[in-house]
Amino acid sequence: MNNAVPATNVKAVIWDFGGVFTSSPFERFAEYETEKGMPVGTIRGINATNPDTNAWAQFERNDVDLDTFDGLFLAESTAIGHPVPGKDVIALLSGTLRPEMVRALDMIRQDRICACITNNVRAGHGPGISSDSEKAAAVAEVMARFQIVVESSKVNLRKPDPEIYRLACREIGIDPSEAVYLDDLGINLKPAKALGMQTIKVTGAQQALTELGAILDMDLL
Repeated sequence: MNNAVPATNVKAVIWDFGGVFTSSPFERFAEYETEKGMPVGTIRGINATNPDTNAWAQFERNDVDLDTFDGLFLAESTAIGHPVPGKDVIALLSGTLRPEMVRALDMIRQDRICACITNNVRAGHGPGISSDSEKAAAVAEVMARFQIVVESSKVNLRKPDPEIYRLACREIGIDPSEAVYLDDLGINLKPAKALGMQTIKVTGAQQALTELGAILDMDLL
C-alpha cells in the first residue's frame, strides 16, 4: 500500500466480476473434478494451455458458439485423458454473490466511476453465465450499477489482452493511472499494472475491501 496514488487522483474503480463479486468458480471446478475422479486443477490446466487459441479463449471472444465450444473442450480434455464436455464446465461457472462487495460498489459509485471488465461467454441467462434464471437476474441487477461494462463476448477481446483495459479506459475517459483494478487472477492484473493502474488481487471480500478502502480513503467494511 506504500505506493498507492492519493485518493484524489483515483477517478475510477474497475472490477472483474466472477471471483470478485461472486464466489470463485474454481471451488466448483474442484468439486466436479473430485466427483469425477480426476486430479484437482484439471479444468484450470486445460484453460491455461494455449490460452490465446484454446476452446475457452475462443468462446470468451465469441468466436465459437456453445455447441462448438462443447465439442472443442471435450476434445482438449480427452487429449489429456480426462474427457469433460464443455457444457459441464459452463454449468459450473455461476457463483454466489458477495453482498459486501455490492454494498461497497454502491458506496464508491457515488463519488467515482465504477466499471467492469469481464471475460464472459454467451451462455445461460442474462449478462452472467448462470443456468439459474433467478441467480442470473441478481447478477444483472449488480451489472446495471456499473457506468460501463466491457464484456469479452461482446467486444471480441479478453483479458489479459492489454487492449481490453485500454478500451475500458477510453470509454470511461481516463488515463489508466487514474484507475484501480480488482481481479482474482494474477495473470489479469499484470497488464493492468503495466498500463499504470493500481491493482488488487482479490482473495476474499474482506481482504479486497480493506486494500481498496486504504487506496480510496474510505471505510468499505
